[in-house]
Amino acid sequence: MSVPTLTEAQTETLHRTYRHLHQHPELSMQEHRTAEFIENRLAELGVESFRCGGTGVVGVIRNGDGPVVAFRADTDGLPLQEDTALGYASTATGNLPDGTEVPVMHGCGHDTHIACLLSATEVLLSARDTWAGTLVLIFQPGEETAAGARAMVDDGLWDKAPVPEVVFGQHVMPVESGTLTYSVGDALAMSDSWKVTVRGKGGHGSQPQDCVDPIVLGAFMVTRIQSVVAREVDPRESAVVTVGSFHGGLKENIIPAATEFTLNVRSLDPATRDVVLGALRRIIMAEAQASGAPEPVIEELSHFPRTFNDPAATAEVVRGFEAEFGADRVVESAPLMGSEDFGALAEAIGVPSVFWMFGAHDRGVMDSQEPTPVNHSPFFVPVEEPTLSTGVRAATTAILSRLGN
Repeated sequence: MSVPTLTEAQTETLHRTYRHLHQHPELSMQEHRTAEFIENRLAELGVESFRCGGTGVVGVIRNGDGPVVAFRADTDGLPLQEDTALGYASTATGNLPDGTEVPVMHGCGHDTHIACLLSATEVLLSARDTWAGTLVLIFQPGEETAAGARAMVDDGLWDKAPVPEVVFGQHVMPVESGTLTYSVGDALAMSDSWKVTVRGKGGHGSQPQDCVDPIVLGAFMVTRIQSVVAREVDPRESAVVTVGSFHGGLKENIIPAATEFTLNVRSLDPATRDVVLGALRRIIMAEAQASGAPEPVIEELSHFPRTFNDPAATAEVVRGFEAEFGADRVVESAPLMGSEDFGALAEAIGVPSVFWMFGAHDRGVMDSQEPTPVNHSPFFVPVEEPTLSTGVRAATTAILSRLGN
């Protein structure tokens, strides 16, 4: 299989596209200008497209008889103040669901994903005689909140677009640029986030006997929660429980009527997930009962599905990667405990999926004594090359592993 290479003009367009996207990020499910940019670029390339899931964009390229393959790129930014000192750094702002204005940054590399898929599309269109079939391009909003993939599926994505036999996706990561990593089977963890409202009985700090203190109760819950992974999960399985916020009270001598905390659970195995979530719910309810408090309120904030790489489909893609990049640049890795909603796209139609990572940093950054900037850091920015061209080549290689003549 011969993978078409980027021309000088295509490379210039790739870099220009990336810089524009980096400079103009938008928050999850608010990617209006980003969607318009993608639609306009697809139209320039002669690709038909339609909206799906609000700010999602789907392009369809039909190139004769052959398989149907889908490729997904996520499009949202983060509520993060960029601190990279780039000439094209973001100064954008956005509004959270509660109306709070916040700075916005492409701190997870989604600008890279969009630019690479658009350029891969351009490359494939310029080499139509090398492949046959149908390519579905999914530019998905709201990955950071786990809302986007589900919104597209619920909006009839697979009723409106040709149904693929496999779904591909990729993500830029803080490893050496020009390298690819992948996992077989479990690739990324499931993630569940809750908000727990601990209800008590408020009153004066000098009269605790007339109160039920939700701060003390919440502290017992948080402490006991930390025992779940250590004492209720099989040591051979992986799970993480994090309490990321705790809020309660306004003044030192007032016992509040309620407090709240948020928690996040990561797990790879569905059975382990059930064990952890069940234990958390049991502990939260039991601690409230032990304190004579009203039943707490547990609200699900988000759920990220399993990201599972089908072994056969992954092996096929990896063979293509090794032929294109060299086996020494393609590395199998253990599953990551980070999460993605990518898996929901293939899961909805029962087809396999493959998701891999490509490097963001040059060797100098990796070898530096300074901490390597990671995704979701205000300092995270991929070196443009060979990161961008690697993302394009990887996307093109994966697509041609199914559609190549």
